[in-house]
Amino acid sequence: MATLKSIRKRITSVKNTQKITKAMKMVAAAKLRRAQDAAIAARPYADKLTALLQNVAARVGVQAHPLLQVRPDERTVHVLLVTADRGLSGAYNSNLIRKAEQLIRERGRENVRLTAVGRRGHDYFRRRGQNIVDRHINLFGGPSAQLAATLAEKLAAEFAAGTVDAVYVVYSHFRSTLVQAATLERLLPIATDSAAAGTAPTIDYLYEPNAEVLLERLLRQYITVLIHRAFLEAAASENAARMTAMDSATSNASEMIDRLTLQMNRARQATITKELMEIVGGAEALKG
Repeated sequence: MATLKSIRKRITSVKNTQKITKAMKMVAAAKLRRAQDAAIAARPYADKLTALLQNVAARVGVQAHPLLQVRPDERTVHVLLVTADRGLSGAYNSNLIRKAEQLIRERGRENVRLTAVGRRGHDYFRRRGQNIVDRHINLFGGPSAQLAATLAEKLAAEFAAGTVDAVYVVYSHFRSTLVQAATLERLLPIATDSAAAGTAPTIDYLYEPNAEVLLERLLRQYITVLIHRAFLEAAASENAARMTAMDSATSNASEMIDRLTLQMNRARQATITKELMEIVGGAEALKG
């Protein structure tokens, strides 16, 4: 049975841990509000840009730009994995790594090039010998719009040059504070539903200077927006997952403190009873 002193030390240790988890929960909750607002605000712009791009692509045709051309045999793929730099966020990082690992197994480890945004994903695949061509870790304040533009330019150049046949992004889609879904989304080639279906657009626009130039501009902007949106969704998901995990840890610490307090009281009562019995036994011995 544990001694009274060791139980008291353990209670003190758990209380100190509880203070840390409670503080981390409050910080994550404050960050979540801003990240959630940013993620939700980016969705209408991305949806409208997608509709405009599909309309212009249907007018020009998928053969007009290399970023629209689907290659039937995707031999080499590039995966952009967006994870967190830190842990203590429940299953947030492990779910994303599992989603990326599933794609890597399907395509073959030697056929996958990986760009890691976030230390957790980078460290996991580096230890397993995955081909990591680029990494962005220890990002103060999280991935930025400038990083999204840089990655978009690099990935588009690789696809246009034929270095890779497809580009995918793995990130966590924010649905609610309690639900974040690990998502695998194809970035390149860009899907154009209207063009693929062979249907003519319902609205005819006047383009200035022309549809081809506009399509080139929209395609570059579209890739940047998709990556930046993935960053915003990932930031909101990470803070939500960390807030939930720290809330559970705080509750578990409270339950543990209650159990240890009960154990301490029992140990103290047993000590008092033992001392009383020794005193009574000594008194009886003196009487005899």
